[in-house]
Amino acid sequence: MAEGRAFGVLGLFSDPALLLAAVPKLRARGLGRVQAYTPYPVHGLGEALGLRRSPLGGMVLVMGLLGTATAFLFQWWMNSVDYPLFTGGKDPSSWQAFVPIMFEVTVLFATFTAGLGMLVLLNKLPAFWHPFLDSEASRAATRDRFALAIEAEGEVFDAAAAEAALMVVGAGSIEVLPGLPPPRRVPLETLLGLAAGGAVACCLAGAAMYWGVKLFPVLPPMSHMLAQPRLDAQQRGRRAPAEGSVARGRLPYPFEKPEQARGLGNPLPRTEEVLRLGRKVFAHNCLICHGPLADGTPILTAAYGGRPANLQSRKYLGLSDGEIYHTIMKGENAMPRLGDGFTEDERWAVIHYIRALQRAQHAKDGDL
Repeated sequence: MAEGRAFGVLGLFSDPALLLAAVPKLRARGLGRVQAYTPYPVHGLGEALGLRRSPLGGMVLVMGLLGTATAFLFQWWMNSVDYPLFTGGKDPSSWQAFVPIMFEVTVLFATFTAGLGMLVLLNKLPAFWHPFLDSEASRAATRDRFALAIEAEGEVFDAAAAEAALMVVGAGSIEVLPGLPPPRRVPLETLLGLAAGGAVACCLAGAAMYWGVKLFPVLPPMSHMLAQPRLDAQQRGRRAPAEGSVARGRLPYPFEKPEQARGLGNPLPRTEEVLRLGRKVFAHNCLICHGPLADGTPILTAAYGGRPANLQSRKYLGLSDGEIYHTIMKGENAMPRLGDGFTEDERWAVIHYIRALQRAQHAKDGDL
């Protein structure tokens, strides 16, 4: 476009219906490229202007599929060809394990394509100025008016004929838009200044983040993983019930001290079936720490630092069934509370089995 020539002629409309009716009339005149500027989308305006369907959706689809294929090929090559990894006897080329990375790379490719494709390819950015931005009609067209412009297309543009055509179709506040200024070369000093400013900003941001983490390592509600609430090994746990609630089919355990439970009696008979149940519960939950004979000799290695109770000692031989029941319900020392994991019958059955182990190790003359 030659310098000094008008960029186009702009007219304002007060109603979107008038704008839509004027577009085909102006396009039929062939005076230039017809463009519209509206404060909100007007239904049917794109078709009236002859705008082609945006190719952005197809671009995003193609690049998304390319991202999926790229992620799959990278993972397949690394895990199956270059450095095969066999996990649980599975085929290293199993595509199911690749799905999370494939999804993430698909989103990455599609997002960058949508953003950069819209800004650079379709909107022709970076362009920091447009004649419409300096027009008197730009303020009105961003509030409640609708602007229609006949812009220069090719070497010949008759601004006077364009003004007359806009007046005929009912436009008001017609103004001529000046031509684009000649492109200016950005000085090398400006580019170097921008690069230096970006580098300084990155260094300051990194230093601020480093010292921020040093001075304020934990800020609520954030917490370190090592300090978060957790259950350690060999510890049972469950979500605490709502305050005041009672489990269906059972009453809450009422005692806090073992002396209070001393008077509880074992309601189960000492039968073969009960002892078999107690042995099963003991083997699954107690044997690993207290040992097969309940003598406090664990089957764990020396790395286990706990000291399980010797249930064959004089102290535990003298405990009542109710006191042992209380220990199961509330725990003691390193032993966690286990009562919530057992049924009522299982708790009393394991006590019967512990008594059988104690009697086997301290048999009396009458037992022989």
